[in-house]
Amino acid sequence: MSSKKKSRVVPWLLVILPVWLIASAAFALVKYFKDEKATQAEEEKRFARTVSSALIADDLRKIVTIIGERNSSKSTELRAMASMIQGSLGPSNTGYDINLVDGPADFPLIRVSIPAIDENAAPIWIVTSYDSPRGSVGGEKNATGLTATLATAQALASSTPSQTIHFLFLPHVNDTDAPVLETAKLAANLIENGSKPHALLCIEAMGEQEELIVSSRDIAALDNFQVDGLGKILGAEIVCLSDDFDLASILFELGLPAVRISTRPTLLPGEADDKLPFAPTVSASTGRLIELINRFDGTSP
Repeated sequence: MSSKKKSRVVPWLLVILPVWLIASAAFALVKYFKDEKATQAEEEKRFARTVSSALIADDLRKIVTIIGERNSSKSTELRAMASMIQGSLGPSNTGYDINLVDGPADFPLIRVSIPAIDENAAPIWIVTSYDSPRGSVGGEKNATGLTATLATAQALASSTPSQTIHFLFLPHVNDTDAPVLETAKLAANLIENGSKPHALLCIEAMGEQEELIVSSRDIAALDNFQVDGLGKILGAEIVCLSDDFDLASILFELGLPAVRISTRPTLLPGEADDKLPFAPTVSASTGRLIELINRFDGTSP
């Protein structure tokens, strides 16, 4: 009797054991990929930060007072500035994936992006500089533009735009002794590598007033701008004072539809730029910049 039971059990075991092994392996694989997907989603999660005068003031103080002059003659300070951008926007804070592009003189172009709902839609590029002129702490050239761009990237971090939004930070724009043109050409290559931009905004000098000044040497590039209640459109010859060395003009000369967003004309040679900018003004102009971007993207109420 015992031998008969054993003889019946053995075939069942031969069937059940392989089935159980396959099922348990399949379960383990499903769990592995599910956990991996959850981990990936957690890593890709971005945390928006509301624009506030206090946070703007803190960033301006760090850039102007603590880091100070930052250019090719002050390489330690320029590297500190690059590190601050990455730390502010990276995984441990805002949650962006930081993309570094090797730039001239061994300083990186820094890019973060918000993917679009429609990956085929023309992207929006927001470009700024993180250096200062030689011999200057660069309050308006370009601590205010950089701070406004950082705050904008933080405020929009958790959004789901209909068009991809790229934020690009350049190391050599304001120091005329640095490789400015080489840096601009690298930026142009990045921008031209994808779809034609829906908008290309160069952010500079955001601390003079709350109202935005929108200008471009490419008149057609201004056609899509809705500035009612946010600011005004002025001719580039008024804003750039016949000087082709602002970022938007340099990119325009490289064939891009660049538009300068600021709150004042470019600084005159020798004009003082050593004061700590007034944070509430930069905060207000940043709010207008965010609204302008939302109007491009169609998310503004």
